[in-house]
Order: sequence, then structure tokens, then C-alpha cells
Amino acid sequence: MRRREQRVGAFRSVAAVVIAVALAVAVSPPREVHAATPQDISSGVGFHWGVATSGFQVEGSNPDSNWKRYTDSAAPAGQADPVGDAVDFWNRYAEDIANAAAMGVNTFRLSVEWARIEPERGRYDEAALAHYDRIIDTIRAHGMTPMITMVHFVYPGWLADEGGMLAPGAVESFGRFADLVTDRWAGDGTLWVTFNEPLVFFKHEMTIGRVGLPDFSRFLDAVVAAHRLGYAAAHRADPHAMVTMNEAYLPLATEFTDTLVVDRVADAVDYVGIDYYYGVALNNLTAAHAAVDDFAAVRPQPEGIYEAIQHYARSYPGKPIYIVENGMPTLDGGRADGIERGDFLRDTVFWLQRAVADGYPVIGYNHWSLVDIYEWGDYSARFGLYRVDAQGDPALTRHPTSGVEAYREIIAAGGVGPGYRPVLPPAWCSLASIPDSCLDPARADGPLAPLAPLAPSTR
Repeated sequence: MRRREQRVGAFRSVAAVVIAVALAVAVSPPREVHAATPQDISSGVGFHWGVATSGFQVEGSNPDSNWKRYTDSAAPAGQADPVGDAVDFWNRYAEDIANAAAMGVNTFRLSVEWARIEPERGRYDEAALAHYDRIIDTIRAHGMTPMITMVHFVYPGWLADEGGMLAPGAVESFGRFADLVTDRWAGDGTLWVTFNEPLVFFKHEMTIGRVGLPDFSRFLDAVVAAHRLGYAAAHRADPHAMVTMNEAYLPLATEFTDTLVVDRVADAVDYVGIDYYYGVALNNLTAAHAAVDDFAAVRPQPEGIYEAIQHYARSYPGKPIYIVENGMPTLDGGRADGIERGDFLRDTVFWLQRAVADGYPVIGYNHWSLVDIYEWGDYSARFGLYRVDAQGDPALTRHPTSGVEAYREIIAAGGVGPGYRPVLPPAWCSLASIPDSCLDPARADGPLAPLAPLAPSTR
């Protein structure tokens, strides 16, 4: 009960942000919308079929950080699950990477933990760096390209003591960290994400009590400035680097949230990174459950990924688009609506293929997540292709869901077949694109483009 009260309290603490965004959307003049620049990527170098994780959520043995401090204080009070060893990716990475490779995955997203690499200001842990060397080398040995996230909501405890991203030297400290990791792991096609979901990052910082609403502008200013240092560092290490700062697609507020984040870094990203999870339509308002972390109560809307791609292609012409995260949560492994992960995955890829067939420059897709994760205070929300009972199974056995075989078949075939039709019918009248989606709803009878994978790495 206390954890439920804590979630409701977190919801109330960000309600003002949501209301402010909604009001701003209502009164702001429309942004200039550019025409799409169609590109037939199916005949290019290939498609990134990926899986995703983040360090704090899967590694275990977490060092001192903003989030470790929160879980250490919140778990004894019943306000969060203790993170424990998570699924122990730190020690079981070889098994998880091999499982990803066995599905045919060619891109593996992970985050390297700043808190682990720089446990004290200016002191870098060579043993931790060497261990990340082994993880990244294992990814490459399996023919996969690493996609490395520099900050996935987590930073060192010493920076938390100084004020986190609001600290006077936070941007410069991140710049030094970015220099270190890009010098070490850039090249050979490595993809980069500087910061994961800056707006959600701020919401999380509010939830754990490290910022307040008056800090919103300064926080985003710091993240944008730090991103630019990360972008420059990656390009110094590799002039051909591909770098982004991914953002969550928010159907009711995208035009406005673009002005807060994406517009400000559009000249310093090599691809547009999108995290797509939820749609909102007149017959699907269940995304409201996500505001109180009841993820499994949200009805999936796979066709919304097409709308997200369409939006970013029109708003940022010439930029390739990568779905950096997409997934479907369950509650302790099940869903009340009975939707299977394999069907969700096939439906989502169907709409990706529709977008590519219509000329939108989609270069990759990552399923979130490879294994079940620590969902920022909670283990009940499960996103993994492989189910892992972190609290009830001391062996942390990886159990394949229906998504594993589905993804293997999808990657091998370059998508779903031309006769495939989605299991989940498109929602009616998406609120992301009124009135077009009401007058001309998404159609499931258009052409599909095959998505040929990247050639296997020889590294």
C-alpha cells in the first residue's frame, strides 16, 4: 500500500508539468512542419535489428549513485523494491549477449555506468573499464554493433552531493567522462546515445527528490550543453560517429516537447532517436495508467509507431530515424488483455515496414528489453524478451517469451511477410494527428518493405 501511495505522490508531483505542457500546446503557435524526404533504405547498407538494456536496471552490484541512494532509502520504507543484483548482467553478460546473437540481432544497446567508471571525482576505475572492455568485445565478437548510452538517468554519488545535473561543474564533468568513453570505445560502427529521454530524466529526478519544478529550465539547459560535449567527443574519436539524444514520443505534446529538446540539438545529432511505447486515441485512453507506473494496464497501439516516424521525418528532414526503444510491459509476466509479446512484436514490425515502404528513412529498431529489468523502483513491470524473476529465482534463469521466436523469424525474413495482417486492430481517431487520423485512419492493407539486416560484423 505504501508503494502505491508513493507512486500516486510521484504522479501528483509531476502533474503540474503535464498540465503546463498541455496548456502550452494549446496556446503555442504551430511549429513549421517540413515535407518528408523519402529514402529507400532497404537498398542501403542494411537495417539495425537491436535489443536494449541499461546498466542500473540489469547489471546488479550497483555502485553509489543518485538512484542507488534512492533505492537504499525507499526500499526499507516499502516505497520501492530493493534493486539487489537485478538480473546480474554484470556477471552474466556472456549468456545474455549470446542469447541476443542467437535471435539474429546485429545491434546491442547498453549503457556504461558513469558511477561505476568514475566512483570519485577525477578517479577512474580501471577494473570497471576493463570489464566494460570485455562486455563490448563480446558484443563485437558475436557480430553485433554496440550502441552505447552515456547517461541513462544515473550519475555518480559524488555528483549527487554537488547537485546532480544542476551542479556548477556538472556539464564539464560529463564532458570529461564523454571524452574517456568515446576515446575507448568509438569506431568500428559504434552508435552513441548521450542522454536517455531528457524529459523523463527530469521527471525521475523529481520523483527521487533531487529537483523541483523551478529547476526545469536549468536542468534542460545543462543536459543540452552536456549533449553537445558528448557529440563533439564522439566525433573527435571517430569522424564517422553516429550520435543521438533519444526522446520519448508523447502523442499529445510532441510539437511542444520538440521545442524543449529535439529542436535545440537538431544540428548536433546524426540520427533521430525515438522511444515509442504508447498511443492515445478516442477509443484508447489507457496511456493515463503510465502516469502512475501501471504500465501493463496500457493497451498497446503498435500503429502509433508509424505516426511517430512520420512526425519526426517531417520535422527533421534528412535525418535518419532509429527506434531506440519500443516494448510492451506485462505485470509479473502476464497481461489482463492476453496480448502476447510475439504478436505485439510482429504488429510493430508490420508498421515499421509500412513506414519504410512509404519512404520514411528508418534505419533501426531496438526491442526494449532483452531481459526483464528493474523498472525504476519496481520489478513487477516486465519488458523482457527473456523473462527473469529477479526476486523469486536465485538462479536468475532466463526464460524465453513468445517474443524470442517471433524476433528470430522477423530478423531472418527481414520483417513480416507480405500477407501478414496485424493481430491488434488500429485504434480509431489518434489524438496525435487529429483530424487526419479520424478522416483517413491508419490502413493495414498497404505495401510492406523488407528490412535487410546489416552484414554480419567481422570484428
